[in-house]
Amino acid sequence: MTTTPGTKVFHRALTETMPMAVAGSGVYIIDSEGKRYIDASGGAAVSCLGHSHPKVIAAIVEQAQTLAFAHTAFFTSQPAESLAAHLVANAPEGIEHVYFLSGGSEAIESALKTARQYFVEKGQLSRTKFIARKQSYHGNTLGALSVGSSVARRKMFLPLLTETIHIDACYAYRNQLATESLEDYAQRAAFELEAAILEAGPENIIGFVAETVGGATGGVLMPEPGYWARIRQICDKYGILLILDEVMCGMGRTGSLFACQQEQLKPDLIAIGKGLGGGYQPIGAMLCSATIYQTLKETSGALMGGHTYMGHPIACAAALAVQQAIVDDKLLENVVSMGNALESLLHTTFAHHPHVGDIRGRGLFWGIELVKDKASKQPFPAELKLHSRIKRLAMKAGLVCYPGGGTKDGVTDDHIMLAPPFIINTEQLTAITDKLLTAIDQAINEAMLTNAN
Repeated sequence: MTTTPGTKVFHRALTETMPMAVAGSGVYIIDSEGKRYIDASGGAAVSCLGHSHPKVIAAIVEQAQTLAFAHTAFFTSQPAESLAAHLVANAPEGIEHVYFLSGGSEAIESALKTARQYFVEKGQLSRTKFIARKQSYHGNTLGALSVGSSVARRKMFLPLLTETIHIDACYAYRNQLATESLEDYAQRAAFELEAAILEAGPENIIGFVAETVGGATGGVLMPEPGYWARIRQICDKYGILLILDEVMCGMGRTGSLFACQQEQLKPDLIAIGKGLGGGYQPIGAMLCSATIYQTLKETSGALMGGHTYMGHPIACAAALAVQQAIVDDKLLENVVSMGNALESLLHTTFAHHPHVGDIRGRGLFWGIELVKDKASKQPFPAELKLHSRIKRLAMKAGLVCYPGGGTKDGVTDDHIMLAPPFIINTEQLTAITDKLLTAIDQAINEAMLTNAN
């Protein structure tokens, strides 16, 4: 149950061996030894339809037989046109155009470039800086790493990254004062943006980049009531763009197609990926407002840049089939109902666990923050790598979950993220929580023994 001996693949982890995935069926991934794993995180919140969906596979085959590739410098294609129309028809008000890429990192990179070019075309050349948040991850390209704040991912490449101003995330579990209501805390958290704008000078700021619902680095950080409304007001006040990263939390993951729709929020730019194509093909997209699009159209007539595989016909056909299946099978309704069931199961299973500090999420997007001491919220020592132990033991039990370290400050604290496919049922949710509890308890016992020695 390991990678092939003598592998020539440059794997993510060079000293680890991993199971060989050979098949997928519904919510399960099957390895070369026949072991079945519940894909409780959809990989990285990718596999929204699960695996081997027949309609998506049929759409890929049909498109491959018709037109596999046509470079977008010369042609458009019907799958790209149809997918863009579908996304715009269901997007927040004001969003009217879609720029297709190969994944979420490219989508963020394109959003940053579009935002900069927009102000250059308007003659506001002094706008060169972005403001983003701590406990965030926006992708692995240099631009996306620059606006992200994942300490581990950024450390090696800091000399290559562009300067970004980082403010605190909306992270009530760690940052809310005992004397504050959630609403008061949300206003204080949002005010950090205004303070940062004023300190840097509004004329120097391009935009505010943030995940609508925090993902991998923060372990599903939830926006508190009033937070996003105040952020939008601040952006409007100083004429900066609001750039939302919905690569992980969007495309139905929280119960609406775009997570910002649950906040009644109208962004200027949105980056999507992962659940857009459900893992059936590599695809991401940047969506922008009519105002930005029209400005670029009337000046340069193009976005400066481009990618070979943008608007790829097979990728767009696959994504369109994924999005159509979500509509036809009423899967957003299932995300809400199964999300409520998962919330209940998580609280029943973990609310009184001595090492579970916080349970947070929405729809089928949930995070569990683990602590050594529940009363003081003291994290486990970082060197124990508790999250990695949980991942290994969960895999042994036939469960795929998404671990994270450095939740609190980029160095300490651990969390586990769950993002199961939209087709999940209550029996499978029960199996997920049971297996996760076992893995967490075993990992903590193992870590405690290691620490004692």
